[in-house]
Amino acid sequence: MALSTTIKSIQDIMRKDVGVDGDAQRIGQLVWLIFLKIWDDREQELELIEDDFESPLVNVTWKENGDTRTAEDLRWSTWATDEEGITGDKLLAFADNVLFPGLKGMEVGPKVDGDDEEARAARALRSRRLLVRSVFEDAYQYMKSGTLLRQVINKLEADIDFNDSRNRHLFGDIYEGILKGLQSAGNAGEYYTPRAVTQFAVEMVAPKLGETILDPACGTGGFLACAIEHVRKEHVRNPDQEAQLQASIRGVEKKPLPHLLCVTNMIVHGIDVPTGIAHDNTLSRPLRDISIRDRVDVIVTNPPFGGMEEDGIENNFPSSFRTRETADLFLVLIVEMLKEGGRAAVVLPDGTLFGEGVKTRIKEHLLRTCDLHTIVRLPNGVFAPYTSIKTNVLFFTKGKPTKEVWYYEHPYPEGYKSYSKTKPMRIAEFEPEKAWWTDRQETERAWRVSIEDIRERGYNLDISNPNAPEDTHEDPDVLLARYEKEKVAAAALREELRQVLAAALAGESA
Repeated sequence: MALSTTIKSIQDIMRKDVGVDGDAQRIGQLVWLIFLKIWDDREQELELIEDDFESPLVNVTWKENGDTRTAEDLRWSTWATDEEGITGDKLLAFADNVLFPGLKGMEVGPKVDGDDEEARAARALRSRRLLVRSVFEDAYQYMKSGTLLRQVINKLEADIDFNDSRNRHLFGDIYEGILKGLQSAGNAGEYYTPRAVTQFAVEMVAPKLGETILDPACGTGGFLACAIEHVRKEHVRNPDQEAQLQASIRGVEKKPLPHLLCVTNMIVHGIDVPTGIAHDNTLSRPLRDISIRDRVDVIVTNPPFGGMEEDGIENNFPSSFRTRETADLFLVLIVEMLKEGGRAAVVLPDGTLFGEGVKTRIKEHLLRTCDLHTIVRLPNGVFAPYTSIKTNVLFFTKGKPTKEVWYYEHPYPEGYKSYSKTKPMRIAEFEPEKAWWTDRQETERAWRVSIEDIRERGYNLDISNPNAPEDTHEDPDVLLARYEKEKVAAAALREELRQVLAAALAGESA
C-alpha cells in the first residue's frame, strides 16, 4: 500500500477519536508512534552489534507526586507489536499513566567519567535516555479511545516497514503530506524542499569525512540525510570512519513536530544517537557569542522565508543587519557560522536577491566576506503548492571576497509547464548543471557577472539571463497581470461611455 494511503487511513481512524482535534494533533500523535516503532527497530539491530547494549526503555524510573515510579519495559516490541495485545481501556491507561509519564520524566542517571568499557556503555545509555526524554518533552498522547489507538498501531505495524531501504526518504513524504494537511503551513514560511534540490546542493558542496555539517533550520532533516548518504558513499570504509561521520552531523529545529521527525529520520539513516539535532531556535543566540569552536565546515539549508521572527530576535544581530525577516537573519548567521574556507548551499527567495535596505547591507557583507561563486535560479513551482515564490540556490565559500558570480538558469524538463505531484522535480534534471560545474562556459542557460557590475546595480543580484533565446511564449504571470490591467482599463472606458450616454439622453429629455 502506498505511504500516502496508509497515512490517510491512519488519520481517518484518528478522526473518530473525540480526543484528537484537528490535523495538527492527529499528526503529532502519529509522529511519536512512528518514533517508538523506528527506535525499537534500531535497538534490535544494536543488540546484535553491541555486546553490552542496554535499552534506555528498560527499567525506566521517574518521579510522580514526590514518589519514584518504575516501568519494567516501555519498548514498542513489548506492548505494541502483537495485534491481539492490550487494547481498549487497558491500552489507554498504559499510554496515559505509564508510557508518557515514563518517557517525559525519565531519570537519565549521573554523568560518568572514565574510558573503560563499562564507563563508555554507561555514557551511551545516558545519552540515549537524554535523547528519548528530549524528544517526548513536547509530545502528547491525545487519543481517548484505546480501541482506536490499537487500530492505529496495528495499521503502522502492517503497512510501514522502516527497515526497507526504499523507505529511507519516507520522512520527506510524510512531512510533505503534513504540510499539505495544515492550512497555515505556507504562512509560516515552512516549505518542504524537494529531494532533487537537496541532493544537488549536497553533491555540489561535496562534504568530506571529518568535516562538520550543519543545517541551522533542519526541518525533518532532508539536507542532513542527503549529506550522510553522500559522505558514507564517498568516504566511509570502516567502523571508525562511520563513527566519525555520525559525530559530524548537526541540526537545529525550533518546532517540536519537525524536530521529532528529524531525530527519527537520522535514526533511519543510521545515526544511532542523534544528539547533534537540537530543539532550539538558531537565531535566539547573540551573534557575538559564536566562537571558533561553534563554527562548521559545511552548511546546507533551506531557511524559512516569507515569515517574521518574534520581537527581540533581531537584537541578537549587529544594528546594520537588524530585521525581523527570517531568511535575512539566517543568511547573516550562516556567514558567521562558517569556518574560514567553509562552504554553504542555501535556498533563498528572489526577494533576497533584489531587496533593498537591510537586504542590500547583508548582500554586501556576504560578497565582501565570501566568494558567492554560483547562483542556480530555479523555475516557478518548485515549492508548489505552498508558495509560488521563485527561489534560488546560493553557493558560497567563506574567506575571500567575490570577484564574479556565475548564474545558471534551471529550465523545466521538456514538455513541462510546471511541477506537480505526478510530475515532481527529479535529480536527473540537474545533470547539465553538474556537467557544466567544473568547466564553466557561458551558454543559453549560464552567464557571469563581475563584482563591479553588481556594485553598480546597488548589490541587486536579481540579474536576468542575457543569453536566453527569444521566447515566443510569455510568462503566464506576466500575461495575467497584463490581462488584469487591460480589464480594469476596459471597465473604466465602459463607465465613461455610460456617463456620456446618460448625459446625452438627459439632454434630449430636456
